[in-house]
Amino acid sequence: MELIIVTGMSGAGKSQAINAMEDMGYYCVDNIPPRLITKFAELPAQSEDKISRIALVVDVRSHELFSEYNQCLDELDAQSFPYKTLFLDCDNATLLNRYKETRRRHPLQDEGNASIEQAIIRERILLTAAKERADFVVDTSHLSASQLRAKVRDIFLRDIRQSMVVNCSSFGFKNGIPTDCDLLFDVRCLPNPFYVEELREQSGLDSAVRNFVLSSKPAQGLIPKLFDLVDYLIPLYIQEGKSQLVIGIGCTGGRHRSVVFCEMLAAHLAEQGVSVTASHRDIQKAYH
Repeated sequence: MELIIVTGMSGAGKSQAINAMEDMGYYCVDNIPPRLITKFAELPAQSEDKISRIALVVDVRSHELFSEYNQCLDELDAQSFPYKTLFLDCDNATLLNRYKETRRRHPLQDEGNASIEQAIIRERILLTAAKERADFVVDTSHLSASQLRAKVRDIFLRDIRQSMVVNCSSFGFKNGIPTDCDLLFDVRCLPNPFYVEELREQSGLDSAVRNFVLSSKPAQGLIPKLFDLVDYLIPLYIQEGKSQLVIGIGCTGGRHRSVVFCEMLAAHLAEQGVSVTASHRDIQKAYH
């Protein structure tokens, strides 16, 4: 049986994530009190419908009951019950903009007539321990709804019993650094295809851009060093019990150099038998 527990900041995209998991065949329940987690864990054994994949959303909408969240996870651990937790994060400024756009109230605003900003800060404090023990952390600050759904599919469509999933993610520094990266590499030191007119509108997925980036001596020197470092680190992370490793590779706009190296690193890791995905956060954004 697979039990996935989804939590995180209000407004970070938990509804989008749970919708994606429902499309993947999970039996999904939104906004349950933490105390019911163990009851749902027992459901497959009691059900005649042979429910084998369950995803639950647990967050601060349960108010004071959320204080039991970590205790309930401890109980699952004590019973050696297999589960994974997904934490959706987002920076405060983006959360504030989302609430202003949708004109929805934050679930903690009713406590002491707090402002949206105050409610977001308080929620982040309340969720500190939940984030620290999460198996997967996804920062949605710069992700569209479709990109978030793709990330969820990349994580959970694979065999949940695999020890670790590696996500190689390209991005542009001009659009902000992803906060969920475990390792971050800056390839702005390499020649930039943006300044070659016939390559400007192409991306790192196109062979002409790839050949331009990889033909430079700095790139040829960087490739073996990058591979050696990542190959050395991944077994150490697995040994420490890490479930997800996010490797961020950034260039200026996230369209050319970072995409080339992200794809190349993902292909290398796949050849080594690593469970790996590649995503490109900023590849469709205008680069001026």
